Amino acid sequence: MLTPAVTRESSQLVRLDSAAPASGSAKPLFGLDAETLTANMENLGQPAWRGQQLAHALYRQWVTEIDEISTLSRKVRRALADQGWSVDRPQIVQVFQSLDGTERFLIRGQKGNPGLVPGEAAEPAADTVETVWMPDGDGGEAGAEINDNPLQAFQPLAGSPARMRKVQPKPALGIDLPVKQRKTLRKTWTRATICVSSQVGCAVNCQFCLTARLGLQRNLSAGEIAGQVVAVMARQGVELGRDRLNLVFMGMGEPFLNYDPFMAAVRLLVREVGLSPQRMTVSTAGIVPGIDRFAQEPLELRPKLAISLNAPKDEVRAEIMPINRKWPIQAVIDAARRVPLRPHERITFEYVLLGGVTDRPEHAKEVARLVRRSGLPAKVNLIAWNPGPGIDYAIPSAEAVEVFQEILAVAGIPVYLRQPRGRDIYAACGQLKRTIEE
Repeated sequence: MLTPAVTRESSQLVRLDSAAPASGSAKPLFGLDAETLTANMENLGQPAWRGQQLAHALYRQWVTEIDEISTLSRKVRRALADQGWSVDRPQIVQVFQSLDGTERFLIRGQKGNPGLVPGEAAEPAADTVETVWMPDGDGGEAGAEINDNPLQAFQPLAGSPARMRKVQPKPALGIDLPVKQRKTLRKTWTRATICVSSQVGCAVNCQFCLTARLGLQRNLSAGEIAGQVVAVMARQGVELGRDRLNLVFMGMGEPFLNYDPFMAAVRLLVREVGLSPQRMTVSTAGIVPGIDRFAQEPLELRPKLAISLNAPKDEVRAEIMPINRKWPIQAVIDAARRVPLRPHERITFEYVLLGGVTDRPEHAKEVARLVRRSGLPAKVNLIAWNPGPGIDYAIPSAEAVEVFQEILAVAGIPVYLRQPRGRDIYAACGQLKRTIEE
């Protein structure tokens, strides 16, 4: 039986400020930038460059325990531990594997996060967030040419999702081990995408999304957001500088409703981990104040922007995305126009095709007009709706998807299909609800 894992204390988990550990709680090192780590080492009477060594161990060597930091003496490691510090990187506690190679992870948060309920961390789903690994991506990162075989991009599943394969969170490539035991094994992928969450649950309440059924339980800290990425990279044996890795902040939650920790995580991933912001995309349901803040971020630290459009008119969009009643389509587009773009950069409009609701030819023509009138360098990613229990929408037909894409393409709109990766394990877009097998 498949059931959503929701904690009994879920109503107590809502915290609006989760950027720093509560007084007297554990003190995670993971999530602190090099400057802060340097200041901490200086407080221990150590030279400033020890802070850089600590940052390198956390974000480049991916250590999970203080004792693994061989560049620090035992005395210094003991001093850190005596002051209550620990690495406390988020940990993969449950793994579900799809027949298509996708993996969905339940990742446990940091002990030092004030949103955690004491004693609950021992239960795998008690305070977890979801992250998805997609070897070879899902087509959403495409932007150079139009997909010439739209039917290949989605195959509707008949009936209920297949029984999920739950596996132990042991390392897939021997990388998520103590540093001295690591080894590199043969990979079966050439590029990959990690879908990252920014909150536990979500408050935006999109009617077609399973995550909305959880409500907002709490925000994630910067360390918990960046930690998802590092934990998955470690499991999969990602080699920085060699492997093509994309990040999409499109998992649980609305990133712009947890803005400061989200952007702090991006800075960690860029400055400390060494990932490129041009291979990152953040998706928003249309939080206009968040888009305006995003527009002020320096280009060298800013991901690309995606907007969940999902309907061409306010009347329809407000029904399926209640947030539209506060910030209608035109207000969102106006805000997007204020975002400075890099040369050749496009803004992405994500569009979920709901059978009989948003997938008709007239909708496609309206989307084409809307994108053209926006004046934005933009592309459209089409997503065939992924089903979930208790949600009364239908998967669009293959013909409807093909016609919709063709109308946009003929109108000169760059349009791509996102493949429904991991649909059989509730890992596809809109399906993240911490579903477990009992």
